Amino acid sequence: MGKPPKKKNLADKVRKTKTSTEIKNNPFEVKINRKKFDILGRKSKHDVGLPGVSRSKAINKRKETLLKEYKTKDKANKFIDKRFGEYDTKMDPEEKILQRFSMERQRTQDKKDMYNLNEEEELTHYGQSLSEMEKLNDMVDSDDDADEKGVLSAELTASHFGGGGLLRRKTQGEKDNGGNQRAKSRQELIEELILKSKQEKRERQNQKEESQVLTEKLDQDWKSIQGLLAHKNAPKADRLEEEDKPKLDEYDMMVRELGFEMKAQPSEKMKTPEEVAREERERLQKLEADRLRRMMGDVVEDCTKTQAHMSADDLNDGFILDGDEKPTLAYQDGKWNINEEGAKIEGDDDEEGGEGESGEEESGGEEEEEGSGEDSHSDLDSEQESEGGEEEEEEEGEKDEVPATKSQLSEEERKAQAEAAKAELPYTFKAPESYSDLKGLLQGHPADHQCIILARTQKCNHPSLAVGNKLKLQKLFGFLLEYVGELASRSPPELSTIDKMITQLYGLCQLFPEAASKAMQTTLVDSAHRMEDVLEVKGRAAFPQLDMLIYLKITALLFPTSDFRHPVTTPALLYISQALTKCPVMSLEDVTSGLVLCCLAVEYVSFSKRFCPELINFLLGVLHLAVQDKTSTGYSVVPPFRQNGKVSDLLVLSDPESSQTWSKKTLPLSATQTLTLTTDLDTDHYRLSAVATCMDLLKHCSSLYRELTSYSHIFQPITTLLSKHLPIKTYPAALQDLHGEILATISGSLTSRPLLVFQKKKPIPLKLFTPKIVEVLDYGKKRGNTKEEREKERLNHKYKKEFKGALREIRKDTRFLAREKLNEVMGRDAERKRKVKELFGSLATQEGEWKALKRRKNSRH
Repeated sequence: MGKPPKKKNLADKVRKTKTSTEIKNNPFEVKINRKKFDILGRKSKHDVGLPGVSRSKAINKRKETLLKEYKTKDKANKFIDKRFGEYDTKMDPEEKILQRFSMERQRTQDKKDMYNLNEEEELTHYGQSLSEMEKLNDMVDSDDDADEKGVLSAELTASHFGGGGLLRRKTQGEKDNGGNQRAKSRQELIEELILKSKQEKRERQNQKEESQVLTEKLDQDWKSIQGLLAHKNAPKADRLEEEDKPKLDEYDMMVRELGFEMKAQPSEKMKTPEEVAREERERLQKLEADRLRRMMGDVVEDCTKTQAHMSADDLNDGFILDGDEKPTLAYQDGKWNINEEGAKIEGDDDEEGGEGESGEEESGGEEEEEGSGEDSHSDLDSEQESEGGEEEEEEEGEKDEVPATKSQLSEEERKAQAEAAKAELPYTFKAPESYSDLKGLLQGHPADHQCIILARTQKCNHPSLAVGNKLKLQKLFGFLLEYVGELASRSPPELSTIDKMITQLYGLCQLFPEAASKAMQTTLVDSAHRMEDVLEVKGRAAFPQLDMLIYLKITALLFPTSDFRHPVTTPALLYISQALTKCPVMSLEDVTSGLVLCCLAVEYVSFSKRFCPELINFLLGVLHLAVQDKTSTGYSVVPPFRQNGKVSDLLVLSDPESSQTWSKKTLPLSATQTLTLTTDLDTDHYRLSAVATCMDLLKHCSSLYRELTSYSHIFQPITTLLSKHLPIKTYPAALQDLHGEILATISGSLTSRPLLVFQKKKPIPLKLFTPKIVEVLDYGKKRGNTKEEREKERLNHKYKKEFKGALREIRKDTRFLAREKLNEVMGRDAERKRKVKELFGSLATQEGEWKALKRRKNSRH
């Protein structure tokens, strides 16, 4: 029973009234609702409000309703009546009762019959009745005849399984000496049974032979009369039968084809890059160890294994009984050569005694030997794909030709083998720590061998094999860039070696794109700063050297050129534009360098089709160098070219007849450094080649910028120069055809554009001073004219008001629930902290007691 409620006394009433009066008198608890207008005769109920009191009432109301629902959420029980037919209105109460009673009896009957083995039910085992199996009427197969059904006679069954009762049973017709019947002995009965069984077997055999003879005779008779039964309409009947057969549809044909298709075979799992790098390093280390052994004169055993003969009955389980000790019989010239084979076997045994030690090594390292045999070819495949190393294939072929035993090698052969091993490239290399280390590693080797060395260095120092390998290979990219620049600065430049080095640079760039971009950025920025310093001092700068041109080409190969902004290709394109604008053309070498830069610029903008004005201006200036008469040209050239001057006739032919012996050739890259032209004919030929290259670039640019709106204005100076001022008649036929193609391309893309005019607009009328009079028929709020419209407006207004109030209450309920959830979480956290604090306190107490006990024991001792 709960506690009885306390009676309220006078003090409580006084306290309550005092509190309410204090609240009403407190200006901070009272809210005054101001009115816009005072209307006579209207009483307002909400002139003064108490927000604190109303808020506390709302909170108490939510605690009694919403909080209780939240606490009883997912905890309320529900009674569900699952009786049969309880909610079925179509069934009568009597039918419901009968159906429920029958279902209850059926449920109890099923439970009782679970372990009740009645005689009416038939028990089975593997689908056979146990009662039939108890009769023991199984058919026993006979070993003598496969066609016999195995039915034993009753006498034999009784003699064997009946306890021998028939052996004591007397037979009629047999009597003893005194005239009485005597029983047969056991031996006589067994002999009689054997005779009977043999007789029955003989009879069955005869019947089988007779039936076989009759079957063969019937087959022969049928074959003899089969021809008589054939008639002329047989083919037609066959055709009708074929027509009657239903044709297979596409689905059936596809199903049959799928049934005959080859099933997928499981393959080996894909290896991760780390596993591939680890296997590659182990393979190279093994090859290096073999090379060092050969170099020291030791013999490396051949790892190729001959496949032994395998019988068709071999289980392939590795189990060997006698090995190859038994001699193999052979038949030759009508005689068995057993003695010869035996002698061979004995000789083989003697040899095997001397090779006992090597046999253990071979058996112990079969897997490694097989791997090395395959690795010799995989090394070739991997390095030929990346470097095109044809010489390495010869080295690997020489390495595989190794004798199998020491007894077959002489001293001279060992020396030759050691020299060959010394001449081979090592298979493992350490990553160079500086540029001088890389230069010493590659110097003195041909281009193919240098590529092999770099490839093996990357494989032996893969980032997944050790922690510091990543930094080493990142440095290797910068060293390799510097080495490429040195190769380009030599005279003559080793361009073929540089071409093969680009593959290694690409591989390193794919591994470390950030380090590669930083190294290339550093190279470009240093060259641009040097050019700016020279321009500030002298006012002009020379064209970039061959090494810088190759760096720009490598940038286009390693990094994307179609990006709108790229940290490497964008500065490279700006560097090309600055060189085409600031570097003056003073010689044919400068013309060659400029044309190379133009080729690079076309390559940079070929995908993005970005307009490069420096490119068009430089090509126009190069063609201007081939114009003889430079007065009243009708176009203007921009720096670094001049309209007239000393070097404005660099590409003018000294002899027009030299064009007859000219053949089109590409400009060599080595011409950017030094150009040796001994005669005027060679000089004119080189000028024609430069003009041809310039016109090829113009043709490419005209097709590249065809979609630009200002296409006709961009190529107008070039059209004027080509059609009026270029001495095309003195040029060869190939250049004349190219000249016609360029003019046709430019003229075919010219379109007429309309002139710009102002947009046509309706004239704005002048402002009039006459006032505009608007007749107002309704004043105040617009009300409905009919009663239905007014009722509809009233309901809409009420709906909006209730909707806003509901939203406001939902928001308040949400905030209230959020506060309650937060209080629950904080309460749980406080309870947990209290329990943890109690646990720590109990543990501290135990620890203190244990230490006190320990000190007490120590003091006793």
